[in-house]
Amino acid sequence: MFSVSETRTRRRCRRKANGDAKKRRLSDEQVRFLEMSFRDERKLASGRKAHLAAELGLDGNQVAVWFQNRRARHKNKQLEETYLKLKLEHEAVVIDKCHLENEVLRLKEKLLEAEEEIRKLSWSVNGGNLGSSFSAVSLQPTLGGFGMEEEAELAYMDEYDFYNYTMEWTNPYGM
Repeated sequence: MFSVSETRTRRRCRRKANGDAKKRRLSDEQVRFLEMSFRDERKLASGRKAHLAAELGLDGNQVAVWFQNRRARHKNKQLEETYLKLKLEHEAVVIDKCHLENEVLRLKEKLLEAEEEIRKLSWSVNGGNLGSSFSAVSLQPTLGGFGMEEEAELAYMDEYDFYNYTMEWTNPYGM
């Protein structure tokens, strides 16, 4: 069986003509000059590459590789910034969703309370008589809790007699 180290291929360093296998580091001034050139234009034309290489005393391939690496770093930085922006937007939407869900729950509770109050009022007006086939009563409750400041008339009908068209409207206040 082969070991892991035997199955991998080794990458060999290219040696320059003078036998120097060490990677040359760019000076701070060379890096500043390349950064200024990168801000002006992100892609290198062959003439521009040769001009920069001659001005900096570098090989044309070094300048080309530097620009390629710099474009990759620039792209990664942009992706990170975009990710952070989208993450913040997502968090804001999640918070809004939670607020809306809480508002829906609160409104459902208010609706249940209102339905219970209507049921209690209709029970007290009908005198607890559930045996009648139809009840139509005009109530005038205050609906201020629902954002309506004026009074409104509500009619109550038993569900099983909804289609009875012989309704008599009564007013408990005698008006």
